[in-house]
Amino acid sequence: MRFSRRRFLSLATFALGCPAVVRAAIAYPTRPVRMLVGFAAGGAPDIAARLVGQWLSDRLGQQFIIENRTGAGGNIATEAVIDATPDGYTLLMAGLQNAVNTTLYQKLRYDFARDMAPVAAVSRETYGLEVHPSFPAKTVDEFIAYAKANPGKLNMASPGYGTGPHMAGELFKIMAGVDMQHVPYRGSPPALTDLMANQVQLMFSPMSSSLEYVKAGKLRALGVSTAARSDVLPDIPTVGEFVPGYQATGWFGVCAPGKTPVEIVDRLNQEINAGLSDAQLKSRFSDLCATVFPGSPSDFGKFIADETERWGKVVRTANLRAD
Repeated sequence: MRFSRRRFLSLATFALGCPAVVRAAIAYPTRPVRMLVGFAAGGAPDIAARLVGQWLSDRLGQQFIIENRTGAGGNIATEAVIDATPDGYTLLMAGLQNAVNTTLYQKLRYDFARDMAPVAAVSRETYGLEVHPSFPAKTVDEFIAYAKANPGKLNMASPGYGTGPHMAGELFKIMAGVDMQHVPYRGSPPALTDLMANQVQLMFSPMSSSLEYVKAGKLRALGVSTAARSDVLPDIPTVGEFVPGYQATGWFGVCAPGKTPVEIVDRLNQEINAGLSDAQLKSRFSDLCATVFPGSPSDFGKFIADETERWGKVVRTANLRAD
């Protein structure tokens, strides 16, 4: 099933063209809301969901319950949300993998552009090129030289096939000209456990999941994936300082079933953006090497469309297939 940029942008901008009467205030929420995460507890998407969920619970007076429904690169959670009643009580913490999966999977049961409504962007995620402290390379340049001298012998962990860390690694392989074996896990925690046990040699890890391990010396970060150095770890260079033009940033945002009423989408967007403007919540994301990026539902829809095109090119160049 192929991606339709025009259809997705049309859905994302639908709210802007609706008459005022449709935007009438409604009582929402009047009961607990589920927010599904397609990956294990403790990983980057789970952390983002819990931060946003707690904010919404406090603001709206109903519990936003985070439910981890793992498997199939986030597709199981995505399908569950798409199949849910479009009433605002089942949401998805979407991420880069949803944009990737459009190209990665040839036989998806759903069309993300048609079946999901963008609600609000939340955060951009920094990845760290991380290795075990015993790894012989101390810099990105040394790592590339080692990888080229040992083609196909390095195992690169990721939280799952098609996830942001996986794609950051595939982009690195293309741009640095190295050959490494991908080892997918069901979430960041088990992948990091094996990396710290030296069972795998590297991971482009979400810094929100691995920052404390880096600070404690249990992992060594050779570089960060963003265009600029991190304020939290300013001594660690960017990968782009060694591989010109390299940049890979993960992201998360809230989506709802495609036919969710516009007034509910608008209410959620307003409340999430209020949280992203709150100094305390912004600081919590910043401490995890993540930055918030508020905007309208149509802004988020356009962003997802752009990301789908960008990472689709990487999927095709790397000749990746998930089914």
